[in-house]
Amino acid sequence: MVVPYKHEPFTDFTVDENRKAFEAALKKVEGELGKDYDLLVDGERISTDDKIVSINPANKEEVVGRVSKANQDIAEKAIQAADKALEGWRKWSARARADLLFRAAAIVRRRKHEFSAYLVKEAGKPWKEADADTAEAIDFMEYYARQMIDLGEGKPINSRPNEHNRYVYTPAGVSVVIPPWNFAFAIMAGTAVAPLVTGNTVLLKPASATPVIAAKFVEVLEEAGLPKGVLNYVPGSGKEVGDYLVDHPKTALISFTGSLEVGTRIYERAAKVQPGQKHLKKVIAEMGGKDTVVVDDTADLELAAEAIVVSAFGFSGQKCSAGSRAVIHQDVYDEVLDRVVKLTKELSMGETKKPDVYMGPVIDQGAYDKIMSYIEIGKEEGRLVAGGKGDDSKGFFIEPTVFADLHPESRMQQEEIFGPVVCLTKATDFDNALEIANNTEYGLTGAVITNNREHIERAKEDFHVGNLYFNRNCTGAIVGYHPFGGFKMSGTDSKAGGPDYLILHMQAKTISEMY
Repeated sequence: MVVPYKHEPFTDFTVDENRKAFEAALKKVEGELGKDYDLLVDGERISTDDKIVSINPANKEEVVGRVSKANQDIAEKAIQAADKALEGWRKWSARARADLLFRAAAIVRRRKHEFSAYLVKEAGKPWKEADADTAEAIDFMEYYARQMIDLGEGKPINSRPNEHNRYVYTPAGVSVVIPPWNFAFAIMAGTAVAPLVTGNTVLLKPASATPVIAAKFVEVLEEAGLPKGVLNYVPGSGKEVGDYLVDHPKTALISFTGSLEVGTRIYERAAKVQPGQKHLKKVIAEMGGKDTVVVDDTADLELAAEAIVVSAFGFSGQKCSAGSRAVIHQDVYDEVLDRVVKLTKELSMGETKKPDVYMGPVIDQGAYDKIMSYIEIGKEEGRLVAGGKGDDSKGFFIEPTVFADLHPESRMQQEEIFGPVVCLTKATDFDNALEIANNTEYGLTGAVITNNREHIERAKEDFHVGNLYFNRNCTGAIVGYHPFGGFKMSGTDSKAGGPDYLILHMQAKTISEMY
């Protein structure tokens, strides 16, 4: 049995030494900005004329890096390289593949502040959010490595006299990994190393908003000893490269994290059997949420307000787990609303150069425009009580925004905004609050703030979400502690950072030998 992993500790930036170390990392990264990054196919670097220009969303004039874009010809070479490399890589022992992840985790741990500084620059993350993102990437590598060592032995099954039976796992095959930009290191790393450690080969197509941090991680895997062709780095257009990789008959597994619209499109395309395809494709999809914090009439109201604010505005609300809705018992609604507004107005916002900035920018112009359009809808559907303004002159900044008195069926309460906006709705009682909490197509996270044990037991059964939290915020899942994945249209409930996640990347095989 492998020793259980205790998650990577977060950095305390109130300690002067830690703060100075992070400032030094930021300075180092600033000296590297604007570099070119190549594709990686079959162990070879490829530069293309067509580039993804990654910018700092807090300062549009600052170019983080220029990343070569793959096309379909390069994607085909990458698929063939991954298919060829599969024959050798899948025969590595579980322990050898796990050791590679341990080495990669050690490299990242030594350079932790450097990677977090890239997250500050490329994703606009505040220091604490960036630090947690990097810590989670380390967690995924350490946790999945330990999980694979256990799974390498297979699962125990029965044998009869003169018969020896084994139940083992084999890799699924060539895997396409399409991670999001919001956890540009953690989810990207986690979704890449899960198929790798289980013996699959990978084509990594990172989010176009954050390809530099992915390129840096690919370098780490190479340094850790990953053989050529086992991971191929192919950033590019979703329609040109993404669709090509998803449709390819050699693709065995697609791991996607992103929007409902794109996720369902991938799910549909993967279901079609292509000419020459000899297997059914697996899809692991996490597709977002419209998550609710429920507050009943017995709740600690200070805790309730804090949970709503933290859930809504961490990383500018750009989390699929973000609590973008709050459903509050009518008897305490006004008091909680007043406290939420007060806490929201105390939040600091700006470029995340210092540790005391709570909220940075949203990711890009498209996100800015979308969120601001929802704020206009909110003004029609509800009552604006805090925030509501944006400024995209230098970066993409939107004030933390609170709307009150929303109808449960309003667009603001049904559609994923993915920004710093929270919408409050009044409930007549706990039954009504749960009914409202369950009334969207999503089912990712939720929180209940209550001191009523009966309500806790009810919510365990009747609040239909993949991750349910009591008397705390609904974000911040930790690998190995809160396996993460949602119900309904939030995805395939593939619990990342959980004990059965790696199995999704493999095929079970029964071996029976008669003596």
